[in-house]
Amino acid sequence: MAVKKKASSKKKASKKKRSSATAHKSVATRKRNELNKQLREDLKATKETLKVANAAAKAEIAVLKDQLKAVMKREKALLKISEQKTKMMWKAAEQWEKKQVSKINKMFKKAPKA
Repeated sequence: MAVKKKASSKKKASKKKRSSATAHKSVATRKRNELNKQLREDLKATKETLKVANAAAKAEIAVLKDQLKAVMKREKALLKISEQKTKMMWKAAEQWEKKQVSKINKMFKKAPKA
């Protein structure tokens, strides 16, 4: 038992012999290590946040692409309908013109010649 007391007393003596510079150095090392640990944790959290944001952005891009595809399809359909309407109007205008010309021709044939 006496041997153990001597060993502990030696440890106490060695602690007392440490200089203030060594104490400051150990405190600085501990603080630096804590700061590094916290920075690593922050970096990890930031990376995870960026991964989530990237996934959300990709999902939003996919949705926007689908919407754009639907709009383009609708635009194509509307263009086709407007072309069909234009063709029908053109045919109707040509038929009306033919009727008018034939009416005018009939009127000239019926009119007395001078």
